[in-house]
Amino acid sequence: MDQAIIEQKYQDGQALRLTKTIRNDGTFPGKRTGEILIRRGTVGYVRRAGVFLQEYVIYEMHFIDEDLVVGCRESELQDAELPWVNTEFEPRDRVVAKVEINKEGQLLIPEGENGTITDVFTDAPQKVRYQVQFGERFFTLPEPLLMHAQELDNHPEYVFNQTQKALETPIV
Repeated sequence: MDQAIIEQKYQDGQALRLTKTIRNDGTFPGKRTGEILIRRGTVGYVRRAGVFLQEYVIYEMHFIDEDLVVGCRESELQDAELPWVNTEFEPRDRVVAKVEINKEGQLLIPEGENGTITDVFTDAPQKVRYQVQFGERFFTLPEPLLMHAQELDNHPEYVFNQTQKALETPIV
């Protein structure tokens, strides 16, 4: 069988920064599906690398401060020495509009409206912007217009997905 050799970009022991928040996909024991394991911007160290499905390089990363070992795709990592723009929000965060947003006298987003961050733009570090979905519409907004929505992750009765909910519901 002819197997392609996949080269890894990073070396064992190298310090790397997460470019994407890692959530439990259901394979991490002791954590709920969807629960945040490690936030973007956190620095960890490569323990070793392997290949998944003969296509993806997966790095076993040790995040010392969190005392967690997590598998990360190469695309979710960058060298820790590269410049980094720390942001208040990240994709999938739930946010609330701090003020009502109008354009030419038309109300676009009422104050207190809930939305979800879909993208983060850090090309101008002093002016971080976010693509936010409010209902069916998408807006690009600066950080000062947004605040964190009440986080459901800390509520024990909150279930991240319907499969998990069905598995935890007793059959009568």
